Amino acid sequence: MGVRGNLYPHHCSHLSKENFTKPRVSAFKCPPDRQQAFYWDSEVQGLGVRATPRGRLAYVFQRQHQGRTVRITIGDADAWSIPDARMKARELQRQLDEGQNPVEVKRVKRAALRADEERKEAESITTGEIWPTYLEKGRPKGKERFRSRYLNDLKLMSAPGGEPKKRGAGLTRPGPIFPLLALPLGGLDEDRLLAWYKLEEQRGRAQAARALMMFRGFLRWCMAQPEYRVIARRAQDAAKSSALLGELPALTRRTDSIEPSQIADWWSQVVQLPNIQVSTYLRALLMTGLRREAMASLKWRDVDLRWKQATFTDKVFGTRVVPLGDELCRLIEQLPRDSQYVFSGSGKDGYVKDPRSSMAQVLQRAGLGHISIHGLRRSFALLAEESGVPTGAAAQYMGHSPSGTHEGYKSRSLDQLKVFINRIESHLMSLIANTP
Repeated sequence: MGVRGNLYPHHCSHLSKENFTKPRVSAFKCPPDRQQAFYWDSEVQGLGVRATPRGRLAYVFQRQHQGRTVRITIGDADAWSIPDARMKARELQRQLDEGQNPVEVKRVKRAALRADEERKEAESITTGEIWPTYLEKGRPKGKERFRSRYLNDLKLMSAPGGEPKKRGAGLTRPGPIFPLLALPLGGLDEDRLLAWYKLEEQRGRAQAARALMMFRGFLRWCMAQPEYRVIARRAQDAAKSSALLGELPALTRRTDSIEPSQIADWWSQVVQLPNIQVSTYLRALLMTGLRREAMASLKWRDVDLRWKQATFTDKVFGTRVVPLGDELCRLIEQLPRDSQYVFSGSGKDGYVKDPRSSMAQVLQRAGLGHISIHGLRRSFALLAEESGVPTGAAAQYMGHSPSGTHEGYKSRSLDQLKVFINRIESHLMSLIANTP
């Protein structure tokens, strides 16, 4: 099918036009010395039958248009009746009379149908079909991959549930994002997302809000992928709608930390924990202000007790060499070397993973209110301030991104930081020793 020159004018000129009948059409044969032959209708100008050496017969329409021969296949002679073929030929002639090329019209219609089929196929892709690719190839802005902890949270948020609980009896419930995985991504609109969020909110408002933020990250990733961009646009607009965002709880900045007057009580209870790795780990977080995952995953090979320093993984810088205080080095030296990790644990990662229960036990016995693990990082910042350490030096030691928010931030050498960390550690030890 297409616009062609009159390749076989001699095939057509010597054949007289006859009124098409079913027997005449069926009897038409292609001469053995030709690749195709034509038989023309006398009633409708331009309507013909094309025969091939294999005996196939098809109705065609052929006319001159803008100095060129236009030939277009109507269809198989067995599938089309003569009246229907004539009606189609007249329709094609009208298109020529209106200045349209029937071949181009047919091409445009086929392209439109193909695009519509592709659109419907794309819109039928469920969120769950794309989600595994996101877990494998997705990454935060400026990072090569998800942190293992965040990736694990994504998997838990989208888990189908039904697994035996690790703690307590019964089976786990589906994660908040799991219900969205069965829905076509292209069909996620504001109403569906809002209904999903309100249902999950009944199970836990904070968990539902976090699930929504994670799902928005997934949608941003989809918008960056050419193959998903079109079908994800509607869902992304819905996820940013004021109706949905208005349901989110107000953000509150956490300020929990251990007051200087509480440190001695907290410390005395941490020392009594039966697990020496957890006990030392919690104290190390207070003594350094480092991020919990960076401290937990510290390996013996990255610790240099001679020079009193260690190399930590860092979400901002990748890795960082950090000086260790004298007291912390003493505590680390006492730990058993039964694993590649300094703070070894029984979990699948091999190191201390979730010390919240131990922390809760310590706080209860010390008579203190709730303080998160991250609150130990804030507590270190307060100790640094009380010790007279420049804010910028404390920020550098803790691994904050360099910015104007930290007064006096400038790059300091390890020796300079070592002076400051020992000053903070000495202040901490004095608070523990001088409290009745």
